[in-house]
Amino acid sequence: MKSAITQHAIDLLKQLIETPSFSSEEEQTATLIDNWLRSYDIPCKRTDNNVWAVNKYFDENKPTLLLNSHHDTVKPNNGYTKDPFKASVEDNRLYGLGSNDAGGCLVALMATFVYFYNLENLKYNLVLVASAEEESSGDKGLNSMLSVIPAIDVAIVGEPTLMHLAVAEKGLVVFDALIKGTPSHAAHPNLNNPIYKLGGVLKWFEEFSFEKKSEVLEEVKMTVTQVNAGKQHNAVPSEVSLVIDVRVNDCYSNQEIADILILSSPCDTMTPRSLRLNSSSIPVDHDLVQAGIALGRSTYGSPTLSDQAVLTCPSLKLGPGDSRRSHSADEFIYVYEIEEGVDIYIELLEKVL
Repeated sequence: MKSAITQHAIDLLKQLIETPSFSSEEEQTATLIDNWLRSYDIPCKRTDNNVWAVNKYFDENKPTLLLNSHHDTVKPNNGYTKDPFKASVEDNRLYGLGSNDAGGCLVALMATFVYFYNLENLKYNLVLVASAEEESSGDKGLNSMLSVIPAIDVAIVGEPTLMHLAVAEKGLVVFDALIKGTPSHAAHPNLNNPIYKLGGVLKWFEEFSFEKKSEVLEEVKMTVTQVNAGKQHNAVPSEVSLVIDVRVNDCYSNQEIADILILSSPCDTMTPRSLRLNSSSIPVDHDLVQAGIALGRSTYGSPTLSDQAVLTCPSLKLGPGDSRRSHSADEFIYVYEIEEGVDIYIELLEKVL
C-alpha cells in the first residue's frame, strides 16, 4: 500500500511541475491536488487556492497535528538549461521548477496523510493543508487558513531539510530606510549630500551586531540588499533609499528588532514592511522531535523562512530535498529522497500517533 501511494504521489509531483503555479496563480495545481485526494475518497475543501482535509475519524477532544507544505513556486531564473515546466528523470533526479521547493515535501506529506487517513484511535487528529502564496508571503496563504481549519496544537511544515529536524527557524523583517540630505545643482557646493553619507551608514550596518545569540539559530543576520539614489547626473538627490534584510533569531521578537534599529541606526527613517514573520521553534523534548532523534535524524536551526513564520504553535520543519537547490537553475529532487521522505514521515508519526 505504502509503495503504491508513494508512486502515485511522485506521479502527482510530475503533474505539478508541468503546471505553472506562481504565487497567487495556483488555481490549476490546486485542482490537481484536490483531484488526487479525492481519488482516495478523501473529502477535501478548497479555500482560495489552499486545499485542505482532516482525517476520517477527526475527534474535537483530541489535539491536532498539522501537515503542511506549499504548491506555489517562484518564477524560473535565467540560468535554466532545461525546460523548468518539463518533469524529466535523469540518474534518479526529477528535474523541474518546484520539484525540490517544495513539491517533493508536499507530495510526501500527502502520501503520509493518505496512509493514516482511515486509521481509528489515533492520539492526534491530522489536518493536511496544501497551501498557496508561501513564496510571496501572501495574504491568501497558510496565514489565511488558520481561522478556517480546526485549531492546531503542533505542526510539521514540509520544506527541504534532507529529512533532518529543523527545530527552529529565523524570522524576517525587511526595512525601508532613508538617508536624507539637501538637494542641489551638482555645480554648486553642498555640504549635505546624502550620497556622501552612505559610506558611514553602510559601515555601521556592516559592523553592528545584536547582543543576544541563540544556541540554535546563532546571531541575528542583518544585510543591506538594495541602495538607490539620484535620477540625473547634474542634480544632488534629496535622499538615498536602502533596503535592509534582517533574519531574526529566537532571542528577539520582530518588534524588538524594529525598536532597536529605529532607535540606533544612523538612517533618518527605518520603516519595517511587516512584523508578522517571527522566528519559530519547537522544544527539543517534544514527542515529534524525540521520535525523529530516535530515527537517527539530527537537529539544527534553519536560516531560511517558511510558513512556520505564521504559526503560533510549536512547529517542526522537515522534508525531503536540499534547501541549497531551492530557487536554483535546473532545480531537482532525487526520487529516492521522496521515497525516503514518505518512509520517515510515516515512521515518525507511528511513534506519536
